[in-house]
Amino acid sequence: MPKMKGHSGLAKRVRLTGSGKVVAQSAGRVHKLEHKPSSRKRRMAGTMELAQVEVKRIKRLLGR
Repeated sequence: MPKMKGHSGLAKRVRLTGSGKVVAQSAGRVHKLEHKPSSRKRRMAGTMELAQVEVKRIKRLLGR
């Protein structure tokens, strides 16, 4: 039986931690940053853990 391919587009956007959590970059940090307040940009900095309802679907897409 052939190997299952992971979703390469999703693999570029999320990653799994060692404990199995799914982390991704916060949304809204790509463009139009001069219109957003600094406090909002600071809160969007870094990575965030995704919601538990998304984890099952994302792990299936990644082939895990």
